[in-house]
Amino acid sequence: MSNSRRIGAHLSTSGGVDKAVVRAKKIGANSLQVFSGSPRMWRRTSLDKIDVITVKQAQEKLDVTPIFTHALYLINLASDNPELVEKSVTALKHDLNFDTHIGGAGVIVHLGSHQGRGFAAAQKQVAQQLKAILTDTSEDSHLLVENAAAHNGKVGGRLEEVAWLLKEVGSPRLGWCFDTCHGFAAGYTLIGEGEDSALAMMEKLELISSLRCLHVNDSKDPLGSGRDRHANIGDGQIPTADLKEFLNDPRLAKLPIITEAPGLDGTGPDEANIRRLKSLVK
Repeated sequence: MSNSRRIGAHLSTSGGVDKAVVRAKKIGANSLQVFSGSPRMWRRTSLDKIDVITVKQAQEKLDVTPIFTHALYLINLASDNPELVEKSVTALKHDLNFDTHIGGAGVIVHLGSHQGRGFAAAQKQVAQQLKAILTDTSEDSHLLVENAAAHNGKVGGRLEEVAWLLKEVGSPRLGWCFDTCHGFAAGYTLIGEGEDSALAMMEKLELISSLRCLHVNDSKDPLGSGRDRHANIGDGQIPTADLKEFLNDPRLAKLPIITEAPGLDGTGPDEANIRRLKSLVK
């Protein structure tokens, strides 16, 4: 593995964020993604309970950086329910403050679903809320939109939607994260030419300069399935040769990699998946 490539995993913060750093090192990772609290509950942990000094010391000692934060799964900025949108905004503001607090590299978020109303019906609302969230949070924090698997009306299932939102919001603090499983489920091959190629569309839509992180997960389901089911690296439907070419493309080769693979025992990202990722990158 190149000394400069950061390859990490989404890991538990049980016992503290510093313990997640230790877990990353234990499985051979040098980067990390965490939740700021339970991904399925609105309640968040108070920032004053997080010992930032201990986190920084662990990062420096074990060379685990950067740390990304994944927003909770309840977020829906595209909802027609004002209460849900308000809760989503509050939660994202907290996560951005958390990101600043720990010196993180950004909050990765699924924007939610327009619930069949169509992207056009929700796009202005989503952009407005993103602008408001960024206005009310620290300029040191970054929000990263994650592409979706294009099912149940999820915003960001098409890369054109991601590109539109980034352009409309127009903030250097808003970037995005590409998930290989989600892209594959949405009908994108990783490489090749034309509108069915993720890499070609990133180039066409001028999305590469705002891409901050790669979620690298294999897919249990075939191309275009619309199903978001992660598989362990090399065990799913994404051709390994395509994944290798994608990860080593010069335009992407410096981006941090985070895996959310289920692990060989089903308990989450493990040493085996980190080892497999390392074997794919130059």
